[in-house]
Amino acid sequence: MKHRVVILGAGFGGLELATVLSEALAADVDVTLIDKSDAFVFGYSKLDVMFGRTTLDAVRLAYRDISKSGVRFLQETVTEIDPEARRVTTDGGVHEADSLVVALGADYDLDATPGLVEGGNEFYSVAGAAQLGEVLRTFSKGRAIVGVCGAPFKCPPAPSECALLLHDYLSARGVRDDCEISFVIPFGTPVPPSPDTSRALVSAFAEREIEFVAGRRVSSLDPARRVAVLDDGNEMPYDLFLGVPKHRAPDVVVASGMTEDGYVPVSPETLQTRFPGVHAIGDVATLGVPKAGVFAEGAARVVAASLIAGIRGGEQPASYDGRGSCYIEFGAGRVGRVDVDFLSGPKPTGTYHEPSAALVAEKRQFGSSRRSRWFNR
Repeated sequence: MKHRVVILGAGFGGLELATVLSEALAADVDVTLIDKSDAFVFGYSKLDVMFGRTTLDAVRLAYRDISKSGVRFLQETVTEIDPEARRVTTDGGVHEADSLVVALGADYDLDATPGLVEGGNEFYSVAGAAQLGEVLRTFSKGRAIVGVCGAPFKCPPAPSECALLLHDYLSARGVRDDCEISFVIPFGTPVPPSPDTSRALVSAFAEREIEFVAGRRVSSLDPARRVAVLDDGNEMPYDLFLGVPKHRAPDVVVASGMTEDGYVPVSPETLQTRFPGVHAIGDVATLGVPKAGVFAEGAARVVAASLIAGIRGGEQPASYDGRGSCYIEFGAGRVGRVDVDFLSGPKPTGTYHEPSAALVAEKRQFGSSRRSRWFNR
């Protein structure tokens, strides 16, 4: 009888896990990959859509194109998770698992920041980025605030990229001199594990006259007065607010009893939860690494290797190393990179690579290789 693997969520982690299992165990596993969406979008593509560098249709990768031996994709919404029984209920039925992997990511809690829905815009969801792209076309004068409403949040460099790309966008339209840009982030630096990366970004902000407000979180918006209220009580007037909403684990995960302090605790070595046969990877897990696709992908490989060893027999894989690389858009077509290591030392470290043409090509290859690997495109 084939080993039944149910994967909840078809993001970086779920897609990579399904792919590795198909490659290694197609004849021995029955993999069910479940996601409520009909398509995958790379996180960085949302900024491309927002600033008019591409269209939403061009960056959507339809899950129906997944064709891997031993894997079936189901577009269903998860309504209940029983981690003890490894049983999942969706709006399409009930799925029993020998191994259950929760990779449902983090949801956006817009209501956690009063006034955000009525008086601001968020650019972290695909729909939000697309809608904000329409709003940006009419913004020609005043102050724009790129503001983070809570931590942790996905892809820590993304708000910095947004501020820099907004400068380019307004400059190309010839209205930059009539606009102010402010960037508010709860960290002391843009990329805390890498002082060199942070210095490069702060320098880029200064060169473009982008106000950098560090160590502060946007706690609420007052739409009537058009002000953003920071967590220290200070207020910042705005004409356009581009927000990173507070994140939280999906409600169905919280209701399952798997979470502590908002997310699912896992072993940093194996990604196992406290429930036998249940793993959690990616943004839904508490692991000590950023909420970013590349880390979910690395975690998926460890879980895949563990499942392969368990099914075929053999030694368990090496522990998850907590390493990953993030590409950073500096504007003007320039791309840098930071390589970070979160688990091997006493504290996280990061190595900065200056923007270069080679890194522009490397980022493009990063996306195209995964499109090919996961979607045969």
